[in-house]
Amino acid sequence: QVQLVESGGGLVQAGGSLRLSCAASGGTVSNYAMGWFRQAPGKEREFVTAIRWSGGSTYYAESVRGRFTISRDNAKNTVFLHMNSLKPEDTAVYYCAARRVVVVTTNPDDYDYWGQGTQVTVSS
Repeated sequence: QVQLVESGGGLVQAGGSLRLSCAASGGTVSNYAMGWFRQAPGKEREFVTAIRWSGGSTYYAESVRGRFTISRDNAKNTVFLHMNSLKPEDTAVYYCAARRVVVVTTNPDDYDYWGQGTQVTVSS
């Protein structure tokens, strides 16, 4: 059973940067797809970005492409979300997710494990 714990959220001004971390434990994730999702008040959970734990192709929502970067530290079983040029519309609870297959998808229903979420607030 894989457990995911997010950290790094906070309050930043528009144009600023923030790095979120997701620490995985309790299982082998080498064959997993890892993703970040976000959910703003009154909206459905939205795909942000995803990567295979083993590397290779990355996928980004058009709204964050060029501003956000997903990466990982295999030694620490941690995946990161680097967020630059933040906008007020990026304000949301950000969730780390893991899927027990290597193929990434944008549908949150396809993911098997979820972190508790971390709040990101971008002020204007």
